[in-house]
Amino acid sequence: MAIDQTRERLVSELTPHLLQMGLDLEAVEVTPAGRRRILRIAVDKDGGVTMDDVAEATKEVSRFLDASDTMGEQPYTLEVTSPGVDRPLTLPRHWRRNGGRLVKVATRDGRTSVGRIVSADEAHATLEVDGAQQTVGLDDVATARIQIEFNRPRDTEEPGATGAEEG
Repeated sequence: MAIDQTRERLVSELTPHLLQMGLDLEAVEVTPAGRRRILRIAVDKDGGVTMDDVAEATKEVSRFLDASDTMGEQPYTLEVTSPGVDRPLTLPRHWRRNGGRLVKVATRDGRTSVGRIVSADEAHATLEVDGAQQTVGLDDVATARIQIEFNRPRDTEEPGATGAEEG
């Protein structure tokens, strides 16, 4: 079976299993590696995934693959992970999950802006760009990527993240 067909089959077969666990299947990648293949699966959920979520997803995917012929006879290595910060924002849930983060957006008409995600719904995202709010239609976005911030301003951090431990 060709890699693209294997990937498509994995997406259709694994999605329901992962949804039952409260996880979204974000990416499936099958890469040749000598005589083996590497199967990378990225999962996510609102609030982010924990190491326990990844461990449970790994067990479930492994159980499924052991009972399935989807990967065929050729050996493979399974890697289950969370999406990297550099993945593009392509779905409304990506925008929602990254509220408060700095994003670089290029629209289909050639405009580029960098702003903080204030809010997002199924069709639009509101960004704060240079102190003003700007709404962009998600269908108008050509590319959008989170920008890494080493000194993130305090007022945009996650609720409850004060940097100080209570004691």
